[in-house]
Amino acid sequence: MQILKRLLIPLAALLAGNALAQMPQGEYLDGKDSKVAVVLAHGQGLDADSHVVSPLRKAIHSELGYHTLSLQMPTIAGNRSPDTFQQYASTFPDAYTRIQAALDFLKNEKGVERIYLMGYSMGARMTSAFLANHPGSGVVGYIGVGLLAGGPEPLNTNINLRKIRIPVLDIYAENDRDAQFAENRKAMVSDRFVQVPIAGARHDYRGYDQQVAQAVTTWLTKHEAK
Repeated sequence: MQILKRLLIPLAALLAGNALAQMPQGEYLDGKDSKVAVVLAHGQGLDADSHVVSPLRKAIHSELGYHTLSLQMPTIAGNRSPDTFQQYASTFPDAYTRIQAALDFLKNEKGVERIYLMGYSMGARMTSAFLANHPGSGVVGYIGVGLLAGGPEPLNTNINLRKIRIPVLDIYAENDRDAQFAENRKAMVSDRFVQVPIAGARHDYRGYDQQVAQAVTTWLTKHEAK
């Protein structure tokens, strides 16, 4: 019986470790031998293959050969109103779990060594809050598209970004409210914190996929060359 117990304990630990390394729900493109990956998070009420994240994950994979994993983030059903976004604060613990599962999967199952985290709109609120509250996550860089600053913590990306010490790429639509929030982040601009306006774009970035992808791939290439 004692021998059986000794065998069962390591087996349980092994199974638990494998469970942590399972791919969370989302859209994955395999970078094969690449040691770099980008985890992406979509906007409010959308999905892992929706606008902004879908063209971006495909561009990063095709142009740079990196692994990309666009996560299915928590969503709230029902009609949207100006205050709906505040209800999403209750989903953030679930969002953190999904992000951590993505990091574990890429590191443990795919041998990835360097992971960048990207978020669009509500996904940017979730991912920036994750980094602000998990400084030891091992993420090496952050990409925010359409960062919104309304609401209290953890919803307010401007507050979250003040706590993040890794390199940041801040992409914003020049012709929308994105630019208003980005104006308040200009004091953060440095060698570590880069802002890129997308001229003519609005918050959904429709029709500007190429410009967003160019800004992201250029920034990633620069950081991976260091």
